[in-house]
Amino acid sequence: MRLTQMMLILGLAIGLVWDAFSQEYKKLDMKIDRVPFGTTPDGKAVSRFILSNRAGNSVELIDFGAIVVAINVPDRDGQRTNINAGFPTLEGYLLKHPHFGATVGRFANRIAKGKFSIDGTEYTLATNNGPNHLHGGIVGFDRQMWEATEIKTDSQVGVRLTLTSPDGQEGYPGTMKVVAEYLWDDANRLTAVFSSTTDKPTHVNITNHAYFNLRGIGSGKIYDHVVQLDCDQFVDVDETFIPNGSTPNVEGTPLDFRKPETLGKRIDQLPATKGYDHCYVVRGVAGTLRKCASAYDPKSGRAMDIETTQPGVQLYTGNHLTTNQASAGLAPRDAFCLETQHFPDSPNQPTFPSTLLKPGETMRETTVFRFYTVK
Repeated sequence: MRLTQMMLILGLAIGLVWDAFSQEYKKLDMKIDRVPFGTTPDGKAVSRFILSNRAGNSVELIDFGAIVVAINVPDRDGQRTNINAGFPTLEGYLLKHPHFGATVGRFANRIAKGKFSIDGTEYTLATNNGPNHLHGGIVGFDRQMWEATEIKTDSQVGVRLTLTSPDGQEGYPGTMKVVAEYLWDDANRLTAVFSSTTDKPTHVNITNHAYFNLRGIGSGKIYDHVVQLDCDQFVDVDETFIPNGSTPNVEGTPLDFRKPETLGKRIDQLPATKGYDHCYVVRGVAGTLRKCASAYDPKSGRAMDIETTQPGVQLYTGNHLTTNQASAGLAPRDAFCLETQHFPDSPNQPTFPSTLLKPGETMRETTVFRFYTVK
């Protein structure tokens, strides 16, 4: 048999094997499972969406509060566990809780004295954090039902969640329509895209409030987690966490994470805030997707990179977790947050990037969490 004939036969055989492999691989396609997750007190059925990639790693969300309830990814030995704090049943999310995994709005973080003015008109918001407004107020986006639509493409699975916030809700002006898309892919990337429109000028600052422990939720303190922030400055605040307008350099302070450092090394140098609870200024141009943070757990090998279009990122080390049912049994510093967002009290701080949304405009922000392992 001539060499060319042998090569042709071999090529055909390889092609058949590859085709068979491809068919089997396609059977392991990404998928979305939708299962019941309880009923709200006013009788609305809540669904849990399980987004699985081809490796079997998954993200779980519910349409109450547009909440991420679990992120299941492997360690360096391939052992998969949940690294996102949450509750096993809806009842936990109906309680007052630390915004575990929630889509927070209309305005994440604080607004001083619950007031701002637009075009000479003053608006008064709910004050639910001492004298200030926090995370959208008493009934923020995390305590409302969203309408869910499944998304499936060749490269991603996800959920598109939509919400209409009526004019005057929690004191905010304008009827605002919000879309939150959570997308999961084979590279273990969770992409969150928030889009907002309004019929009156209003202020908007939406984030996801995930609490992470890369060793696994319930595994103890996060002191050994190594964090790096692509941030040279932070937002300075008063004793009620309201900015004074300045953004000092992190150099020479316990807030300097420009080089990788453990969360535990200097955390006790911050008694006023009981740990880290600071908004950082992300390097680069706001509105462009760029890296803002990374975290790594040496014991499990799990790591995470975060990219965002937002101007800031809030590092919070779970300083006020209560160990009881409201915190799913987690104690202070058992988990940490890296919340991409606009700066606190931006409506009252003219030097900060604007959070004002006007009719005819769309405010759109994207954050990408990539999970991987380090040997």
